[in-house]
Amino acid sequence: MGKKKVILITDGDDIAAKAVQEAAINIGGRCISRTAGNPTEISGERIIELINESNGDPILVMVDDKGHSGLGQGEMAMKYIIESPEVEVLGVVAVASNTKNILGIKVDYSVDRNGELINKAVDKCGRKKKDKIVKGDTVDILNYDRVPIVIGIGDPGKMDGYDSTEIGAPIVTRAIEEIIKVNRENKKPDI
Repeated sequence: MGKKKVILITDGDDIAAKAVQEAAINIGGRCISRTAGNPTEISGERIIELINESNGDPILVMVDDKGHSGLGQGEMAMKYIIESPEVEVLGVVAVASNTKNILGIKVDYSVDRNGELINKAVDKCGRKKKDKIVKGDTVDILNYDRVPIVIGIGDPGKMDGYDSTEIGAPIVTRAIEEIIKVNRENKKPDI
């Protein structure tokens, strides 16, 4: 039995949690709902235990800093998970926010509010930006701990209704599907 496969989502408020749970159903994976929270309330070590107790592939884990511009609880948990030899992190869905005084992260791609895979970053509403830097409160650690792929999105479950759970949380679902596809095909899309 190999390592559990994990996809991290850098948001965990109530609406994001519902969207990520919906996405888990859509992809036939598993969401560890106990990782939801604003901020993340459980440690990276405890999250690894929950991952190892879970069935499903991949396992979706939420991490959130609640707007903290420094190294917050969500980033500390994410760092622990990424560096853990017990799991395989397939990628990260980097969520844009309005947090100030942060570096942001250069994404590989983004899924915009229309569900299109683009070669730029997006803002909190899922609108295309001119650069590839997603600014979010729980993403800066990714400048130091790399993962196979980082896909940016706007605010899960929101984006002015474009990612509502009432329509199946299509944006966060698409971002997760792209991470799975990159790992399955062992190559990034050419866009």
